[in-house]
Amino acid sequence: MANAWLSADDIAVHLGVTKETVYAWISENGLPAHKVGRLWKFQTSEVDEWVRKGSAPSSEDGGTRNDA
Repeated sequence: MANAWLSADDIAVHLGVTKETVYAWISENGLPAHKVGRLWKFQTSEVDEWVRKGSAPSSEDGGTRNDA
């Protein structure tokens, strides 16, 4: 099944992060995702390209810090 659409759970496993991190990266770092109804769906090829371009934060905190 080439180019299958993956769920947030599946892409989290693929990237080795939590599902919460995936959602944070969508809103804060532009992780490529497509909203289908109320669900987020992902193409592995788009996500892998996003990582290769260096867009993924270096830590699971979504790339943001709360230094307060």
